[in-house]
Amino acid sequence: MSKLPTDFYERVYALVRCIPVGRVTNYGALARALGADGAARTVGYALNACHSDSSIPAHRVVNRNGLLTGKFHFGGLSAMQQQLEAEGIRVENDAVLEFDRHFWDPSEQTMRSKSTENEPLKSKSL
Repeated sequence: MSKLPTDFYERVYALVRCIPVGRVTNYGALARALGADGAARTVGYALNACHSDSSIPAHRVVNRNGLLTGKFHFGGLSAMQQQLEAEGIRVENDAVLEFDRHFWDPSEQTMRSKSTENEPLKSKSL
C-alpha cells in the first residue's frame, strides 16, 4: 500500500473541524466534498490517525447509515456515544436517532468557501 499524502489528511481535519455542534456527517460525504468520491475509507484512516487531537471532532463522523462504526477509537466503547449525547444527539443501539435531521452536508461548506473565494469585490452604489 502506498503512503497516503498527509495534505489529504489535513484537508479532512480542516473540514471535520467545520461540523457544527449537534450535527453529524459521514465518511463518504466528507470524501465527496473533498473531491475524492469513493475515498470514504481513506477519510476513516485519517480520522483514526488523529484520535489524540482534541481539536478534531471525529466523534461527529458516522457511517452512511448513522452507525457509530468508529466508536472503538475513542478510548471506550461508549465514549463516542457520550460525546454525541452531550451535544444533544440521541444514540440508540450504536445508531444516531433522527440521522437525517442531524446530518450536516459538508459539500455545502465547501461550496460556500469556494463561492466566497471567487466572489468579486462589489462596490456600493449610492
